[in-house]
Amino acid sequence: MEGNILEGSTTYSDSWRAYDVLILNGYEHYSVYDSKNKFTRGKSDINGLESFGSFSKRCLAKFNELSNETFHLHLKECQFRWNHRQTDWYEALLKILRKNPF
Repeated sequence: MEGNILEGSTTYSDSWRAYDVLILNGYEHYSVYDSKNKFTRGKSDINGLESFGSFSKRCLAKFNELSNETFHLHLKECQFRWNHRQTDWYEALLKILRKNPF
């Protein structure tokens, strides 16, 4: 995990014991005990994260390979589509562009 998580990040995970060291390394860490059928605890809701991960994998599967330089842009597109999945995302994008023209 070291080197893959930005310093000062907040992390969310299941209750795998290996994640317990995140707090010791200075990360704010929330875990959910899904093995005990407790899928939410305080701010933690692992089901939402797993849903977004599954959605992103499906969106990104159409690309054969993504470079490290552009991956974050593709992931941001997935994030936008996820956050606007209940609305017309095209209209949402136009609204954003009208507020912040280039």
